[in-house]
Amino acid sequence: MCVHNPPCPSADAADRDAAHTVAGHPDQGWSLLCNGVLLFEDTGELLPDGEVIGPRRPSAGLAVAA
Repeated sequence: MCVHNPPCPSADAADRDAAHTVAGHPDQGWSLLCNGVLLFEDTGELLPDGEVIGPRRPSAGLAVAA
């Protein structure tokens, strides 16, 4: 899918989020990366094979118990 040189990280690479954005929809909270990953503003991801990667940061407004 990627035609950049050097090529973007594949969808199964640890640094897959570094791929170029090919379609950005910040109003809807997601971006499509050139490696086929759907990246959501909460840092969750949907990989091309259907695997769901949960958000890596807590949602705004959640308090952390002390």
